[in-house]
Amino acid sequence: MSVPKSLDLPPGVEPVTAVGPDGDIAMLSAKTRGPRRGHILLIPGWTGSKEDFTPVLPLLAHAGFDVDAYDQPGQYESAPGSDYSLEGYARTALWLVDAAGGSSHVLGHSFGGLVAQRAAVLRPTAIASLGLLCTGPGALGDTVTRPLQRLAAALGKVPLLQLHQLREQGIKRPAQITAFLARRFTSNDAASLKAMTQLLIDAPDIIAEVAAARVPVWVGRGADDDAWPHEIQDAMARRLGTEVLVVPASGHSPAVENPVRLVEDWLPFLQRHSDVDGPEVH
Repeated sequence: MSVPKSLDLPPGVEPVTAVGPDGDIAMLSAKTRGPRRGHILLIPGWTGSKEDFTPVLPLLAHAGFDVDAYDQPGQYESAPGSDYSLEGYARTALWLVDAAGGSSHVLGHSFGGLVAQRAAVLRPTAIASLGLLCTGPGALGDTVTRPLQRLAAALGKVPLLQLHQLREQGIKRPAQITAFLARRFTSNDAASLKAMTQLLIDAPDIIAEVAAARVPVWVGRGADDDAWPHEIQDAMARRLGTEVLVVPASGHSPAVENPVRLVEDWLPFLQRHSDVDGPEVH
């Protein structure tokens, strides 16, 4: 779960609602004011939301990209979906790519990385480049999935607020952030959250298929990322013909914890796989 440091939207970042295949899709969007290099779609992770990317949106727009971050179907402010399989989540991402022009740089964070991988396999021609941030080649390891198995069993039986309070027990945060986290978690469709949880437990490894799609791939993680083991992420990157770029002073949420460095580290890759020169990030 990414925890925002602020809920204030930076200048140029606007809430937008798209009418998707199953209902409204809530987004945060930023448009470039200079030459357009392309479009970026940002996919949040398990128990996350579009707000996980708020700090990087204006930085990427300044660098010449139109950028959209969104809540996945059944997640926070988006309408429930009709298909909570990885393919179903990926088809929503591809629908948003089509709505933005048909080709996007797609980055998935954590669980969103599994969705992004599936989208690249389903339709490689729609993916200008694939970014995998703090994610892995499939399900999390046994040590992490044991508590997830207990949560999956409780979802649909225990009220979401009660589950959230158990997760946050003993954690002190600013009042505004505490209220937001509770609102976000309890706004989820329990069926979507249960499906995402189960996919983190048993999602298959499709990295061979991703590599065969021949989409340019960038892999990054926070220096102190505590989800997929670092050696697993390193091995995944090697299978994809690249290496992991480590973002310092960050853990599992570099877009919140060190957004400037994340964009600085990702931007050269984006520029290599875009058509038009854009400004530097400052």
